[in-house]
Amino acid sequence: GEICAFKIHGQEMPFEAVVLNKTSGEGRLRAKSPIDCELQKEYTFIIQAYDCGSGPGGTNWKKSHKAVVHIQVKDVNEFSPAFKERVYKASVTEGKIYDSILQVEATDEDCSPQYSQICNYEIVTTDVPFAIDRNGNIRNTEKLSYDKQHLYEIMVTAFDCGQKHATEDVLVQVNVKPVCKPGWQDWNKRIEYRPGSGSIPLFPSIHLETCDGPVSSIHTTTELQTNYIGKGCDRETYSEKSLQKLCGASSGAIDLLPSPSTTTNWTAGLLMDSNDIIFKFDGKQGAKIPDGIVPKNLTDQFTITLWMKHGPSPGLRAEKETILCNSDKTEMNRHHYALYVHNCRLVFLLRKDFDHADTFRPAEFHWKLDQICDKEWHYYVVNVEFPVVTLYMDGTTYEPYLVTNDWPIHPSHIAMQLTVGACWQGGEVTKPRFAQYFHGSLASLTIRPGKIESQKVISCLQACKEGLDINSLESLGQGIKYHFNPSQSVLVMEGDDIENINQALRKVSYINSRQFPTAGVRRLKVSSKVQCFGEDVCISIPDIDAYVMVFQANEPKITITGMDHFARPAAQFESERGVILLPDIRIVSTVTKMEHSVDLKEHDRANKQVVVEEMLHNLDFCDVLVIGSELDPEQECLELDHGELQGKHLDATNSTAGYSIYGVDSMFSYEQVLRQLRYRNWGTSATSDRKFRVKCSELNGRYTSNEFNLEVNILHSSNSNFMEHVNHMIVQPQFLQSVQHPEGSVSAVHSSVVPSVATMVIIICVSVLVLVITLGVFRLRTARQHGSMGHEGAKENEMDWDDSALTITVNPMEKYEKPHQTEEESEEEDIDDEEEDTTSAESDDSEEEEEEEEEEEVIVQKGDKQNATRQEQL
Repeated sequence: GEICAFKIHGQEMPFEAVVLNKTSGEGRLRAKSPIDCELQKEYTFIIQAYDCGSGPGGTNWKKSHKAVVHIQVKDVNEFSPAFKERVYKASVTEGKIYDSILQVEATDEDCSPQYSQICNYEIVTTDVPFAIDRNGNIRNTEKLSYDKQHLYEIMVTAFDCGQKHATEDVLVQVNVKPVCKPGWQDWNKRIEYRPGSGSIPLFPSIHLETCDGPVSSIHTTTELQTNYIGKGCDRETYSEKSLQKLCGASSGAIDLLPSPSTTTNWTAGLLMDSNDIIFKFDGKQGAKIPDGIVPKNLTDQFTITLWMKHGPSPGLRAEKETILCNSDKTEMNRHHYALYVHNCRLVFLLRKDFDHADTFRPAEFHWKLDQICDKEWHYYVVNVEFPVVTLYMDGTTYEPYLVTNDWPIHPSHIAMQLTVGACWQGGEVTKPRFAQYFHGSLASLTIRPGKIESQKVISCLQACKEGLDINSLESLGQGIKYHFNPSQSVLVMEGDDIENINQALRKVSYINSRQFPTAGVRRLKVSSKVQCFGEDVCISIPDIDAYVMVFQANEPKITITGMDHFARPAAQFESERGVILLPDIRIVSTVTKMEHSVDLKEHDRANKQVVVEEMLHNLDFCDVLVIGSELDPEQECLELDHGELQGKHLDATNSTAGYSIYGVDSMFSYEQVLRQLRYRNWGTSATSDRKFRVKCSELNGRYTSNEFNLEVNILHSSNSNFMEHVNHMIVQPQFLQSVQHPEGSVSAVHSSVVPSVATMVIIICVSVLVLVITLGVFRLRTARQHGSMGHEGAKENEMDWDDSALTITVNPMEKYEKPHQTEEESEEEDIDDEEEDTTSAESDDSEEEEEEEEEEEVIVQKGDKQNATRQEQL
């Protein structure tokens, strides 16, 4: 009547049933081990109850009917959501709104729908133009821009329905692709150029993107814009005279607009850009050329050259704007020759003087050119070979479109006035004044009487030193056509194949051949035109706007060294060849560079090493100026054999103020010429010394040397008498050079490159020597008056003076002779002097000691009264 057991039928069920009350038959079903919903969500098995009537073998139990048990396992939210991918990536095109860019997906390992389903996704990164829905779809909330941001990186998390979020957020990368725009790609806006770099490519990696357009041909124009650099581009800034000499022009050009100086002061009042020697005329200024600068009567052949920058004339009726004018100084207002601009036309006026043929002759020559008023720099050459006048502008020949005739000018006694920037009106007004002012800029205005320039020289004078270039022309390819303009500032290329055009444009380069180029920006512009196959509408290629940054060259330091002081007898200065002033002059240029090692750490790079290097470059003038009063042409001059200038690009001018050597040539050439410059003085009695100053320049004063000062002493007869007592040099330092004197009276003359401190020391020592000699003379004269003459007959006294640089043995008794001494005694002493001169170099130390002992004996043998007298004299 009792229930003793419950039995579960099934394979390895993790459950057991136990009896709680046998009488009532109550029992409990329980798990034998932990139950995991993720392993098995539900269990089904059969259970039976058994009574207590079993026998010894357990075979007599009675069992109930079978009952089915169904168990469901309740889930616990123990797992967090996890994403299927570590990183999600997507690409979008700029300017579009997408419904879904990409979908992220997360899973949860919990077993129940409540905890295993992902109910929500969320973007963790703030301030991004993206949103995500509950299914994981990401979209953009605004149009994306490639220029603004190329790549977006956002973090996303997921939540299950139990609001448990993922333990690790996932990274989503969204790449923004630009809309395909036709144009040039992979080029830099800034190109750096360092002086001396040669030719550097402008766009080494450039290529054209056509967006798969049906392109049939491409036409490109590369333009280097340099009109704001100097006179239209980077040219040599030497003076016009030096440039013409460099280009092989015949000498004789007269610079009418030179840099202001003491000798060329007529340009001092003009507005000037000193870097490039450009004169600006604002319609209120003019310059008078002094008489004698230009010959009064020009021949039938002469040349006028100039740089001009001119714009349209203000006002409806433009006035004449005078560049160069030669007119009557007073009384009348006749223009003999003139060059002027009128209504954007260039006019040259030439009124020939009256001769026997009183006929009409060509007098006015007119040229009409757009460049005259385009506000750009142009180089003009007016070649006169009367009656033909030819104009060269930027190297191209132009014939006058109009030539008018006029009567010749009758001769008169009226003086003429040559002017620049305006014309002098000497008559028809109450007071002579300037008129017909020029508006614009002028530079390098020269006139060359009697000579005509060749086309080669004209091209050289206006050549640019910078421009575009093509590296390796032979590798351009068969299908590429190209063309340069004369100044190489514009390059046009055309081709059918895109890749060939890409390769050709990569070879376009910039070059500047100047050693010291003008620093600054050079703008670059590349414009392109594309033709397509049978298409009415073709792609448009945007222009390239870039610039070349030319760096400042390291500034050279020009140093002049050499002998800065010497003395010569007057006879040498009076000789036919005179004295060479600068026999050992040396011109050296150095440049200072800052360098640092690559191995240094960042904080140590501030300690840069200073490296001084010698460099070679040209000079354009060296002036040897006279310090003090100018040379007197009646008795002195500076001379140079003009044969020394042959084979060099050098010329020279001489005046009472000094000697000027000019022309573009090497420092070595200048040294060679300066070492042959001589100073003559055939009136030396009035001059005891002369001082000169040497100064050299590169690029017309842009870089100047130190001021090297030279002092020359002229030794007259009194100086010569003193020099006769110099016997020998015991010590000769390295900076002293022995020179044999031609007359034989002086055994050694010191022609030395003496440092200034050493010079002062020698002067002081010589002064002390003179003082000692004077004191010694008084002592010896006193001794001779009161003592015996026997000791003096045997050997003459000497006084030795020793200096670290020079030791001179002098006989002080030769000049200060006794009043009652006879001429025979004087001659004997002179003979003794000469004997000592010839043997002094061979005398040993013992002889000098004996002479000093004898001198002391002469002085010691006197009485006390004599000593007192000597002390009073001392």
